[in-house]
Amino acid sequence: MEQRIAQFVDEYLKSLYFPRVGIMDMLEIIIITFLVYQIMIWIKNTKAWMLLRGILVLSVFILIAALFQMHTILWIVRHMATVVATAAVVVFQPELRRGLEKLGEKQLISSMVPFDTKEKGRFSDDTVEGIIRAVFEMSKVKTGALIVVEQAIQLTEYEITGIQMDCLVSSQVLINIFEHNTPLHDGAIIIRNDRIVAATCYLPLSDNMGLSKGLGTRHRAAVGMSEVSDALVVVVSEETGHVSIAQGGRLTRGLIPEELREQFVRIQNKRKASRRFFAKRKERVNHGEDS
Repeated sequence: MEQRIAQFVDEYLKSLYFPRVGIMDMLEIIIITFLVYQIMIWIKNTKAWMLLRGILVLSVFILIAALFQMHTILWIVRHMATVVATAAVVVFQPELRRGLEKLGEKQLISSMVPFDTKEKGRFSDDTVEGIIRAVFEMSKVKTGALIVVEQAIQLTEYEITGIQMDCLVSSQVLINIFEHNTPLHDGAIIIRNDRIVAATCYLPLSDNMGLSKGLGTRHRAAVGMSEVSDALVVVVSEETGHVSIAQGGRLTRGLIPEELREQFVRIQNKRKASRRFFAKRKERVNHGEDS
């Protein structure tokens, strides 16, 4: 009896297939898992989530039709596959564009491949203090403001929607721009390096259904801009006077001066670390050429 059991187990184990898993296989699994997770997070934060749910419902309907051999429905589905694929590209066009823009930010590979060495997103401590001082002065009197601080992605397409400017950032200038009943108070301003490059700019509104219904157009525009770029967007509420920031599609509300300053310091440290990396790399390349 024991022999038969041992023989059965031996034959059963021989029939099983145990694939060899190498280092590259493990690496592929990790990469695919990471990409699927990022795609799911990206879809959940856009209106594509509702569309995806609709596609899942349609898929279940098609599966039921296949199980019950509904040949007419299956014939229609087979002959409409190309049309549906084209329609999906058209419907998801804004989300696909945002996804490609996020991929183009080079956050994952910029440390390995320097596509450009031009420094972007630099701003001085005086600029930071000027923004903070102006923001909280406007907060006290409930003056609405929308300030976009450009980083790696250049915001030319939004810059041209406003009035072109070229002046140094200072608290006095910012307060004057957003003062009520002035020509430039409506819309957003864009700051590049230490200069204000445009005012009264129109920003894209966020489609995120998870945002509070109590948020107005100004806050939705801030989140929308942070979804399509890596900019840091500072918002002052006209109703409450609260200061908020939007970055990476997330809105953080009710900041105090120290917290806003920390956000600017974090950006500056990231840019400095990137510059140090490229400086060291350039130095190594130069030494290699000299040798």
